[in-house]
Amino acid sequence: MTTPRILEPQCEWTAADVADEDVWTERFTDAELEELDASLRHALKRSDDVLELTKDDFPLPSLATRLADIERELIDGRGFVRLRGIDRAAYSQAEMELLYWGIGTHLGLPWAQNKHGHVLGDVTDQAKAVNDPTARGNELGGVALPFHCDGSDLVGLMCLENGLAGGLSAVANSVLIHNTLVRERPDLAAALYDEFPYDFRGEQAEGAKAYYLVPVFTEWDGRLFVRCIPPYIWASQRHADAPRLTDVQQEALQAVVAMADDPANHVLMDLLPGDIQFINNFHVLHGRTAYEDDRSAGRIRHLKRLWLETTVLPSRPVYFANRSHWEANRSASRMHVGSN
Repeated sequence: MTTPRILEPQCEWTAADVADEDVWTERFTDAELEELDASLRHALKRSDDVLELTKDDFPLPSLATRLADIERELIDGRGFVRLRGIDRAAYSQAEMELLYWGIGTHLGLPWAQNKHGHVLGDVTDQAKAVNDPTARGNELGGVALPFHCDGSDLVGLMCLENGLAGGLSAVANSVLIHNTLVRERPDLAAALYDEFPYDFRGEQAEGAKAYYLVPVFTEWDGRLFVRCIPPYIWASQRHADAPRLTDVQQEALQAVVAMADDPANHVLMDLLPGDIQFINNFHVLHGRTAYEDDRSAGRIRHLKRLWLETTVLPSRPVYFANRSHWEANRSASRMHVGSN
């Protein structure tokens, strides 16, 4: 059994540490916004299809340096950021998607997010029922989403429309949770280094098992890597051939959930139209509060999502490498909802 130890304590934070929104909000300057606009116009001369555009198509001679600093903070520091200042009203949805894609390419390489191969995905009400065993969080409307990780190094969300009410983004520090368990409940920390089964939500490769196995905690080259999706872990138990969760695994998972849910350990943020959030999936759990749409008024919460592989990490566990069968279907979703 793994003997867990304290990892990356410089990345720990509590809600009190990040209570000041200015700590984690990066506001674009007028000059940077002009540079972003020029970058968009440059990219459009080549293509309006994100699948044909790379970092080189979005020149950001000044902003690129700031984005590199933000990327280092994501990997070696606080682990989350909100970028603010893009005028949503000044751009069409297609232009917003291109701006978002361009910024994202300066932070990492986009990955496919689902069986459709979407490298540019959607978080909005897609009429999936909560009890649908194939439903994924980004497809569910209205309900709160519990704290979890996504399937890449970094995850990005850009707000096109924030709906009528609610839908605050929530982030909790995985490093603090890990290190607190190491200090106070090393038995539970150790259990989380064992493999846990995760439900594939029906999106496994043809002929493959309906679940996969990944530890919640991994130490790799002195760094902490976390993959924790509690609803998918519990859902794996619907498959007869999936390993049964032990009592200590259940207790350990509940401990992670309870610590993330504790208001002392997480922060809520509003994402206004034009705002962009990036988080380090290995150090930060994310979720959201319940929300309300007003379809008659076109106020439908709609975020665009990126999964990115950072080039800052020198190495990662093999099960966090991009080996997904979804990559064969790389595509970009251009879903339009409401008044976008």
